[in-house]
Amino acid sequence: MFSTLRHSVIAILAALLCVCAIFAPATAAAEDKARTLSLTGTGTAKARPDLAHITTGVVSEGDTAHIALAENTAAMTKVIAQLKAQGLEAKHIQTTNFSVHPKYKQSKDGRPAVIVGYRVVNSVRITVHDLENLGVILDKVVSLGSNQIGGIEFSIAESDPLTDAARKDAMADAIRKAELYTAAAGVKLGPVMTISEHVASVTPRPVFARAALEAKASVPIEAGEQALSVQVNVTWELK
Repeated sequence: MFSTLRHSVIAILAALLCVCAIFAPATAAAEDKARTLSLTGTGTAKARPDLAHITTGVVSEGDTAHIALAENTAAMTKVIAQLKAQGLEAKHIQTTNFSVHPKYKQSKDGRPAVIVGYRVVNSVRITVHDLENLGVILDKVVSLGSNQIGGIEFSIAESDPLTDAARKDAMADAIRKAELYTAAAGVKLGPVMTISEHVASVTPRPVFARAALEAKASVPIEAGEQALSVQVNVTWELK
């Protein structure tokens, strides 16, 4: 009987030790979480873009695929030659789309649609470093047959210094907030535990109307400023 009682007591003690082992880490984690402060800081830096990325191309139609392709090829060859004549290197001209599609006409009497012609699309993405010459480039390619322009966006070739400046401002903003909160709460900041960031840029994108493309004067382009924003998430230990 005493042996059985002794085994029962041992079993109960072992169970209690397991329960303590399970809840101890959770309790410690809760205490650690209670002694931390997490905040987000934001920093922004602005600069004038020095690069422009544009998609331009030729859309041609013809009664046959051969006619449409020949017309498209002739126009696109002139456009690419003009781009190179304006100082663009071959590595800054990249084909992004080439397609040949039939054009259909729906029958009114319920019969299947019939092919009435073909459409050929050839587009290239170009990178322009000389923004002062951008309007002239667009005007010349349009005059040579480019009837599709869009997707313009500006960027900065050397953006690392701009990003670093925004990072410093973001961290200073986070520290300022942390000092404000700890002073109000009557506690002190301990060492930094974690740091993470998110970088985003906002660039104005001009929209071209057909009337502007058909104008004789050079297309007016304003690059404006590029704003680069950094958000930094910082967690401190509280003393």
